[in-house]
This record gives sequence, structure tokens and C-alpha cells, in this order.
Amino acid sequence: MPDSSPTQRQLLDAAGVNRCLDEIAEAIYERWKDEEKLALVGVYRRGVPFAEALGARLIAKGLQIELGKIDITQYRDDLHSFTVLPKLEGSEIDFDLDDAVVILCDEVVYTARTSRAALEELLGFGRPRMVQIAALVDRAGRELPFTADFAGLKVDLPKEDRVRVRFAAMDGRDEVFVTAWHNKTA
Repeated sequence: MPDSSPTQRQLLDAAGVNRCLDEIAEAIYERWKDEEKLALVGVYRRGVPFAEALGARLIAKGLQIELGKIDITQYRDDLHSFTVLPKLEGSEIDFDLDDAVVILCDEVVYTARTSRAALEELLGFGRPRMVQIAALVDRAGRELPFTADFAGLKVDLPKEDRVRVRFAAMDGRDEVFVTAWHNKTA
């Protein structure tokens, strides 16, 4: 199967995704290399393999980190726009968040509504000292005052375009591409 069809435009190939992951991991390392309580929490679905890929790079640099997964389904404000309701995955945070530095990992930050929902769910697990956001793709178009502290690629696209990310761990290959927007299906 080719990396992109005529109806989609590739923004990053596998090498580009890996380069962005390396750059984000390096930026996190430089900022938090002396932090004793550092956690990466991936937002279901593709924020999870994103967090895991960053985590592997940070561990290889000698950092001790915790990894978690967060399900924002119950905090979404757009469930009415889905043609198929998302599967409730459940959050997995089996470490103490109190006084930790937590980096929420989401593959794309666009309107920041997912970031808001993730923060609400996260705070149910404890009180971190600081929460930051990492995104593979930081897309212009904020509706809420959240920003990606760490981002691999920044893009400004028409509203009718949608950024899609594939990770090898989940999809068989690493790639970022743009398609036409359709109703959300989960």
C-alpha cells in the first residue's frame, strides 16, 4: 500500500517522524534532565505510541520516567459529532502524580479541546507540579488557551483538512499526512 493516495498529502515520512521524535525527546531531555518525577502520559489512541516512542528515547538517554495512558472519552465535548462513538479504553496511571512533572502526549494538537479533556481526566489522578503538552504535529487553530510546549512539526492548514498520523507500533508504518475532513468516527 503506498504511503499516500491522490486524496491525501504526506507531511512526514518515516524518517521525518523519527527526526521529529528525536528532536522532541532532546528538547524534553534538555528541559527536564534533572527532574526526579517525570511522567509521559499518552492520550488514547495515537498519543499512546507517541508517548512510548518518546519514552524509549528518554530512557536511552538515562532518564527515569513513568509512562501512563489516558482516556478522555468521558470528558469530550464533541461526542455528538461522531458517527460511531469511541470505545472507552480506560486510563492507566499506576504511579503517583502528586508533585510530578507530567507531559501529556497527543499526536496532533489543533483546537486544544482534547488537551482540555486530558487535563480534566489527569487531575482526577492527583496533583502534578506541572503539566506540559507534547505533540508530534502542532496545528494552528486554537479554540482554547492550551499550547504545545514540545512539537515536532508546526502547520497551518485550511479548516477542511485533517492531519492524520500513523505509528508503526499501531499502524505498521510511521507517517503524517493530510486528508479531507469527514465526520469523526472515533
